[in-house]
Amino acid sequence: MTATAVRHDWSLQEIRDLFALPFNDLIFRAQTVHRQFFDPNEVQVSTLLSIKTGACPEDCKYCPQSGHYNTGLEKEKLLEIEKVVAEARAAKEKGASRFCMGAAWRSPTRKDMPYVTEMVRQVKSLGLETCMTLGMLNDEQAGELAEAGLDYYNHNLDTSEKFYNHIITTRTYQDRLDTLERVRKAGMKVCCGGIMGMGEDADDRAGLLMQLANLPHHPESVPINMLVKVAGTPMEDVEDLDPFEFVRTIAVARILMPQSHVRLSAGREDMNDQMQSLCFLAGANSIFYGEKLLTTANPEADHDRQLFNRLGIRPEERAVKHTEEEHEEALVHALEEERNRHLFYDAAKSA
Repeated sequence: MTATAVRHDWSLQEIRDLFALPFNDLIFRAQTVHRQFFDPNEVQVSTLLSIKTGACPEDCKYCPQSGHYNTGLEKEKLLEIEKVVAEARAAKEKGASRFCMGAAWRSPTRKDMPYVTEMVRQVKSLGLETCMTLGMLNDEQAGELAEAGLDYYNHNLDTSEKFYNHIITTRTYQDRLDTLERVRKAGMKVCCGGIMGMGEDADDRAGLLMQLANLPHHPESVPINMLVKVAGTPMEDVEDLDPFEFVRTIAVARILMPQSHVRLSAGREDMNDQMQSLCFLAGANSIFYGEKLLTTANPEADHDRQLFNRLGIRPEERAVKHTEEEHEEALVHALEEERNRHLFYDAAKSA
């Protein structure tokens, strides 16, 4: 088997050609690539908690948390740290290896940052990977989250640059790319994907994947969402996307970004077991697990376990073993950090 090259120079026509392959050929190619980089019967399991719900100033046309639309969603304040940690502990007991926390903000304020960084520290102390989605970040905020130990930052591009202003007008595509760059610069991993079924055309789906695949570093996690149509949003009556087109999108994402976890994300509540199984066959190897995905429904955890059992799939376990060299390197890094700590704070104060 010829090893798959990891590329960052895909053309739109190459991606169109992948989408145009006969379905069986596309799935076979995606599964072949998947097996070169991952165990085909392991799926990474994450749990997502809304730590602050509603009243977001952005006008994303798909989002029930936008303050621009009347969806009946009650506004909530930032959750207490103890409640977040309790939810994380319960998620771990149910098999999650990553705990994701989302806040309906355009971007966090200075007074919010001590709370969210402490959430990161305490959730990490449970042995879970951590992920947050808090909106746009500046360099200082990205640095604070990285220093707290945040593993992943989620900031989806949603769609292609061409279609973006049909979905959101309160920020630009470049705003999103700038945040992704700051996350990378701070040393965190990137979780970035998009939403299918918002009325985009085939080139928009190809364009989104091209943008992601041609980033200097592929996102470590690529959530592929199916639009959840919520009454009160401008997209409540948009036409359904052909399920096979969604599966094709999963397969093409797997081929373009062979080392990334491709997450079967929002919209699973409306997918039957057969469609989800096709997505796993196409290379999806990550899911959100639990009864709610931020503010929309998600298949119940017990049903997910039953489906995993029927398919012979097992949850991916977080690697926690380290070599002696890694332990020594971590110790040296910690000592160096402690030695230079006063320099860091002096620099920050002078800035």
